[in-house]
Amino acid sequence: MRSNYSVQASPRFGVLSEHQMADIHSASLEILWHTGSRMYCQEALDLLARGGADISDGSLVRIPPHLLEWALRTAPPRVVLANRNGERVVALEDNKTYYGTGSDCPNILDHQTGERRLFRKEDIAQGIRLCDALSNIDFVMSMGLASDAPIKTSDRHQFEAMLLNTVKPIVFTAHDLDGIRDIVDMAAAAVGGLDALRRSPTLILYAEPTTPLVHTRESVEKLLFMAENNLPVLYAPGMLRGGTAPVTLAACLALANAESLTGLLVSQLKREGAPLVLGGGALVMDMRTMVSSYGAPELQLAGAALADMAHYYGLPRFSSAGASDSKVVDQQALIEGTISVLMQALSGSNLVHDVGFLECGLTSSFEMVVAIDEVIAMVKQIVKTVEINDETLALDLIHRVGPGGSFIAEDHTARHFRGVWFPRLLNRQNYEAWAAEGKQTMGDRLRQRVSDILATHKPQALSPKALERIQGIVQAADTRLGQ
Repeated sequence: MRSNYSVQASPRFGVLSEHQMADIHSASLEILWHTGSRMYCQEALDLLARGGADISDGSLVRIPPHLLEWALRTAPPRVVLANRNGERVVALEDNKTYYGTGSDCPNILDHQTGERRLFRKEDIAQGIRLCDALSNIDFVMSMGLASDAPIKTSDRHQFEAMLLNTVKPIVFTAHDLDGIRDIVDMAAAAVGGLDALRRSPTLILYAEPTTPLVHTRESVEKLLFMAENNLPVLYAPGMLRGGTAPVTLAACLALANAESLTGLLVSQLKREGAPLVLGGGALVMDMRTMVSSYGAPELQLAGAALADMAHYYGLPRFSSAGASDSKVVDQQALIEGTISVLMQALSGSNLVHDVGFLECGLTSSFEMVVAIDEVIAMVKQIVKTVEINDETLALDLIHRVGPGGSFIAEDHTARHFRGVWFPRLLNRQNYEAWAAEGKQTMGDRLRQRVSDILATHKPQALSPKALERIQGIVQAADTRLGQ
């Protein structure tokens, strides 16, 4: 019998051909050389000028193509994030896909009351504790804004709530350079110092330009700080097609790519080899309602196309999925959330955020996070590699059982039946069994699952010394900034 088989590829979805990716790359280079960008950070302007960029009108930067080609060669193709225990658990490379929540929603859909209300710091703590227990949520963002925290230091309070309630990697936002320094100090305190954090980073900064083609002082200063400390950053333009960006997909891709490449170049000029993840979300502006749609199929198509560009460069890619424009966790929410998770897995996006978003990114829902955790498990089953070998083909078994036989009592079945996915929340009972247990809907099961986790799950605690240091940083920032 044949014993050597070819390696099987996982199913993948591509939007752009090699020629189209080359065209988008060329168009991005043309935008950055002919049109230019506005750069409002003096240190970045000095770095760009020394690198050979043309600076005019004080802040207009035109970047020669060879400088961008250099940056693409020096940027690392792999970015690895660790958990708080130092285990390197998220490897952003190739077609590996990891999912996490979104950040900074003003509202929460309360799972106990069904009320839409402002997020509070305790909600962030509970949401992150929920994510800590969910096996298919690989990293976390804050999910919401701490409306009850002091405005000037709310970024520190949000990070503190995350750090105390999960060991998983954290994607974070910061108000400014002062904020990012405090947050990195907090993360370092949790893992035993800055050197340990640099070796196995537990956090990655979310920073973004202002579309079209504006790079603010605050965003670039944060980018430079992370590069200087050899800590990872994702530079992700958030654009609105037909609003802040052209409505056609090709133009939008070229513009988003150009803005990401500018961030990449600045990081490499600051520190050659600094870890950076390409990003970008091309939201659609619904011309009937004037809202930015998180459930639009065009958002997922653009995300897959930008994943193609990241693969073209051999660099990791940040994207979005698991969100909906629905106001509640209903059929619409699960349709839009499921399609987006599948699309980003098939496209090979690496770091995929916004799980749990509702209402066009204005509301987060714990129930939606739990539902999408189940969806992610299904999608992982769909995109995993098919094993073809002597054991899985089981030709000897088929021959022995023969026509009309049964496989249920075979050892081979006992060895492999757990390879079939078994849902936690989706119901596969017959009607009678389902009715006998109370005719629970998916919504009932989601609320119960959230309540059960929050009632029982206790995240791994920080050491007393680390906890004291972290809380001291937050308190000192509140005092320093007059809160």
